[in-house]
Amino acid sequence: MIQFFNLSRQLIVYGLLLLSTQTFGQSGRTPARARSGMVVSSHYIASEVGRDILQAGGNAVDAAIATGFALAVVYPAAGNIGGGGFMVYHGSDGEVTTFNYREKAPLASSKTMYLDNSGAVKDNANHDGILSVGVPGSVAGLWLAHQRLGSLPWPQLVEPAVKLADHGFPFSWAMEGISLTLRDLAASDELYRASANAFLKGGKKVYTEGETLRQPDLARTLERIRDHGQDGFYKGETARFIADFMREHGGLITEADLAAYTAEELEPIHGKYRGYDVYSMAPPSSGGTALVEMLNILEGFDIQAMGLNSAMYMHVLTEAMRRAFADRAEHLGDPDFNPDMPIARLTSKKHADELRNTISLNRASVSDSSRFARAFAYSESEETTHYSVIDAEGNAVSVTTTLEFGYGSKIVVDGAGFLLNNEMGDFNARPGYTDSRGSIGTGPNQIAPEKRMLSSMTPTILARDGKPVLLIGTPGGKTIINTVLQVILNVVDHDLNIAQAIEAPRFHHQWLPDRTLVQRNGFSLDSIRLYKMMGHELYFRVSWGQAMGIAVDPDTGLYLGGADSRGFDARAAGY
Repeated sequence: MIQFFNLSRQLIVYGLLLLSTQTFGQSGRTPARARSGMVVSSHYIASEVGRDILQAGGNAVDAAIATGFALAVVYPAAGNIGGGGFMVYHGSDGEVTTFNYREKAPLASSKTMYLDNSGAVKDNANHDGILSVGVPGSVAGLWLAHQRLGSLPWPQLVEPAVKLADHGFPFSWAMEGISLTLRDLAASDELYRASANAFLKGGKKVYTEGETLRQPDLARTLERIRDHGQDGFYKGETARFIADFMREHGGLITEADLAAYTAEELEPIHGKYRGYDVYSMAPPSSGGTALVEMLNILEGFDIQAMGLNSAMYMHVLTEAMRRAFADRAEHLGDPDFNPDMPIARLTSKKHADELRNTISLNRASVSDSSRFARAFAYSESEETTHYSVIDAEGNAVSVTTTLEFGYGSKIVVDGAGFLLNNEMGDFNARPGYTDSRGSIGTGPNQIAPEKRMLSSMTPTILARDGKPVLLIGTPGGKTIINTVLQVILNVVDHDLNIAQAIEAPRFHHQWLPDRTLVQRNGFSLDSIRLYKMMGHELYFRVSWGQAMGIAVDPDTGLYLGGADSRGFDARAAGY
């Protein structure tokens, strides 16, 4: 009896511990829960940093800034101060705005800068090497968001990242691959020597899981940002580090490029779907425009009755995706260089009605690679990161940020300790070229000095009655838009909780190449067979994306967090 009592007491204590940790992480398809605030990101340490800022009295923007800087330390694959991103804000008072801090092309860039005499890209230089680097925007964007909407002092928001870089954090399995890559790169190319010094022991030996990774050069850079705001990055010592490194290795970015960089506040893309307000990013993100266009098309179908991931459901979504991505390719780019983009028409219900009427319910359409005579090659990496934040007042922030490839260009600025992006690869490197394999793009996305490259990042907030109810975004290159779409449909039409909606299997079509990417083992054989009978070509992959979302329970007001299990170190943290 005594043994039984002791065991029962242990089980009760264990049960209480489980309940107490529900605010810190989800379990499978059960979302994390919190009453007062929540952060969901690709690394548990960054989520905890953001949560701590909320507990200290900060608002959602404060927590987003702190989380962003922490990710630059603990999640170097995509967290960054050497890249760029987008932020969508929805206040509890109904205010909605966005911040654009996408990277820019250097002043010395040109539209044919990567081509050899035959018109082909030479040595993959738009993605690899020093010429692939765009002028970073992240620090300027977070600074602007703080000036507009922050509440706590700026140094308090950057200090946690300084400590993480200075004192170190546990190296994880997810980072092991980059260490091996950098070891090999540094052995053959001096350009990557600082990278090896930052991420290898003694510049040569690979860290193992659980060892402490310290980044002292990055800590000093973050200290300058902490003490001087955006000027601590775009002027002074850090700017000189960047410019000197570029001159030494044949890069284009100068101190003038850095001093000229500005982030900007933009009106969001706004749509309506089944009674929800949908807010997302405007160009140079293509995400918001394409998302609203697809939702408008799909609103005319009984999505719920089709059944989640049935053959008919897959068919109708594919056709909506095909049409939105064709419009994306033809029209979208940096608005500063393309003032006449037809955004209002593309996001209108009338345009959706016209497109919906071209969809056959029993036969796939055909994507025509010759449709655009002015096409330009364009590709986009899948390595990005997203985080979502909501505070006690109900203010919400949805942020997607990127270095382009995993670890960006893999180039660390000597003396500054941070990785540079390779976002120039998001421009159209070969004017006049398109093919059926997916090398597409259009005039609006040609390279030009100080131009921002087109992006698929789609940080999104859904609201009802003026209050945020769903925050969502993901990495994944061009798959981002369709992943965000499917999570929204999973919640709104299929009544899944946020964790279930994120964990559900995915598929993706992007107009060209004319085939559908399908998550392996995620769909029934019957659905796949019927889908193929409609004329769709498909191929399989294990998984993609790392969606990070928060939903507000309409009955209890609880915050429900979903951290995608596709993210190795991802977690929700709330209180």
